[in-house]
Amino acid sequence: MVASRGLRQKLPGVVHRVIGSGCLFAVALCAWLALPANAQNDSSSSTVAGAFPSRPVRIVVPYPPGGFNDTLGRLIAVHLSKTWKQPVVVDNKPGGGTVIGTQVVATALADGHTLLVVQFPFAANPWLYKSLPYDTEKSFAPVVLAGRSPMLLVANARSDLRNVGDVISRAKSKPKAFDYGSSGSGSSNHLAMAYFEALAGIDLNQVPYRGSTPMLTDLAGGQIDLAFDALPHVLPFIQSGKVRALAIASSRRSSLMPHLPTVGESGVSGYEVSSWHGFVVPAGTPRVVIEKINRDINDALSSAEVRKVFEQQGVIPDGGTPAQFKAFVESQLTLWKRVISQKNITAD
Repeated sequence: MVASRGLRQKLPGVVHRVIGSGCLFAVALCAWLALPANAQNDSSSSTVAGAFPSRPVRIVVPYPPGGFNDTLGRLIAVHLSKTWKQPVVVDNKPGGGTVIGTQVVATALADGHTLLVVQFPFAANPWLYKSLPYDTEKSFAPVVLAGRSPMLLVANARSDLRNVGDVISRAKSKPKAFDYGSSGSGSSNHLAMAYFEALAGIDLNQVPYRGSTPMLTDLAGGQIDLAFDALPHVLPFIQSGKVRALAIASSRRSSLMPHLPTVGESGVSGYEVSSWHGFVVPAGTPRVVIEKINRDINDALSSAEVRKVFEQQGVIPDGGTPAQFKAFVESQLTLWKRVISQKNITAD
């Protein structure tokens, strides 16, 4: 069972073995030192990989319980607990726009026993805040990109806005004509709309809310005109008939809504935004440990039970190597640095 509580980390004990014959030890040491460097490293790496995990593992989720990031952490924890024969617990550390939980992992022991669920803010926060208590690019090592939730551009179902073209043409004829909702300054749906405005050459009026649910509730009620939000958030509102989807912000159409065009197909070339989810560990974690965690999370992502939950939530499973995730995060850092700078956006 996955428990939502933190673990007290203990420094690993150092066991000193006394070998009876000093000469025998010296001969063995000299023989090991005579090996090529890569052979020494391979021996050490094998030992590290074989010993991991040596105690319970903690997955820090920088969000409160509930929501897909929490669900993801718990799904993976169950799978890893079975695979590793060690408890894997989820530790929710919300607050500070994910900064609090992220800092916990940045200062944790770099031995693979503490993982962090990262999402969209991981790549946006460095440009939204004047300073952070960690270095996003230097304090962490990427493990795997778990999945992506495409953003959708949605409108009130009673609105006469039917597609992206309607939004752009009216917004160009009358700047600030539309109010759009966000989960606050610097949130994923705020930045998604800011990016859309920049590429489409329009100017809309932001109305910030404390989360997606109140924002989408007001959209369904007609208090605001538009919003960008992740597929898992908007799907229930679309299915209820209270919100109309205008376009999906992915490179291709979704199997859940095959008739819904992409934003790119709708005239805003190159536009693609997802609410993504992945795992990182503290920088300095041994490479073989990262590779083991990566391999076992990839196994979890390919399992039928995990894929079923992803499909129900409208999340596309990814997986892949640490290097691929590193490249993805770097591309996100570059994108949001440009958008945040151009639109002069800061966190609340």
